[in-house]
Amino acid sequence: MRGHSFDTPSLWQRALPLVRGFDGLLLLAVLILAGMGLVAMYSSGFDHGSRFADHGRNMLIAAGILFVVAQVPPHRLMALAPPLYALGVALLVAVALFGITKKGAQRWINVGVVIQPSEIMKIAVPLMLAWWFQRRDAQARGSRWVDFAGAFALLAVPVGLIMKQPDLGTSLLVMAAGLAVIFFAGLPWKLVLPPVAAAAVGIVGIVAFEPQLCADGVNWHVLHEYQRQRVCTLLDPTRDPLGRGFHILQGMIAIGSGGLYGKGFMQGTQTHLEFIPERTTDFIFAAFSEEFGLAGNLALMAAFIFLILRGLMIAASAPTLFTRLLAAAISTIFFTYAFVNIGMVSGILPVVGVPLPFISYGGTAMVTLGLALGILMSVAKASRRQAAGRY
Repeated sequence: MRGHSFDTPSLWQRALPLVRGFDGLLLLAVLILAGMGLVAMYSSGFDHGSRFADHGRNMLIAAGILFVVAQVPPHRLMALAPPLYALGVALLVAVALFGITKKGAQRWINVGVVIQPSEIMKIAVPLMLAWWFQRRDAQARGSRWVDFAGAFALLAVPVGLIMKQPDLGTSLLVMAAGLAVIFFAGLPWKLVLPPVAAAAVGIVGIVAFEPQLCADGVNWHVLHEYQRQRVCTLLDPTRDPLGRGFHILQGMIAIGSGGLYGKGFMQGTQTHLEFIPERTTDFIFAAFSEEFGLAGNLALMAAFIFLILRGLMIAASAPTLFTRLLAAAISTIFFTYAFVNIGMVSGILPVVGVPLPFISYGGTAMVTLGLALGILMSVAKASRRQAAGRY
């Protein structure tokens, strides 16, 4: 067209709409934790093959997933909730019928590639429950008691199937994510306090009668034998110091030997002399503690607290009930991951195979984290659009 000139937009100008609305504080928290994870993995995995390079690759894949999912509006995510939940449950049933068994656990299935369907439920369950409460709220259907009964049923199905595999760690994470949605949806305190009180009484009873309950031949019925042994080992790891108690004892020794400021980067003797089992995965916190001490641990915990609080702030300003519940649940997932992993390595919780977010090695867990962060970023972008009057 004569008389008019058109400037070709630069790459940055074309990319700007994709990154506009990203939550800077959330991204900062993730970058801090990712940096700590790379440092910890370089040291703990230094003589462990290609773990460091693989960990970096997994982070890049998770970052790509985060970026892509962040572009999906929350209402699109809401539409995906029922089919994703149904797919996850169907795969769990398939695992129970003809899944692959490794080390006594039937958790995997071959669908062209070998996958662990329980990982899907860490995201599918909070998505589905947030969808459920949003739909019930929008249509004002029936009694709130019916809403909560339906939510508990939706949660019980996948948790029961995962526990049957058995996989206590993953079932705990899925249950925590689901209960977070139900709690933030307004679960009455009179339903919250009784199970909490019963659990407290049960813990006191187990501690008080530990010699009798942990004696050989005693069956707890409600738990698998290996789960009973984990609880008993937690109460007294010196019962079998070279067997079941080895993980907890070596983790505690490494944490204690780090002192106030640690032994220094690459200087951890418990780590590099291979006393710490699973030092690049479940017990990497022990390796980190040995080299960076209490000061490093406090910095790591502060980064996790920063991430979780930022997630809760995003939830508080989210534009719909669905996005509020989903963002709150994802924040709770990060809390549960960190609390359970640090607790089990420190000897205050049973060992249950839960990774430390961004720090532990593991491709599936990293992909799940990237997906969760992408959803959280999508909710943050929706909040900013609403504040600008464009939601």
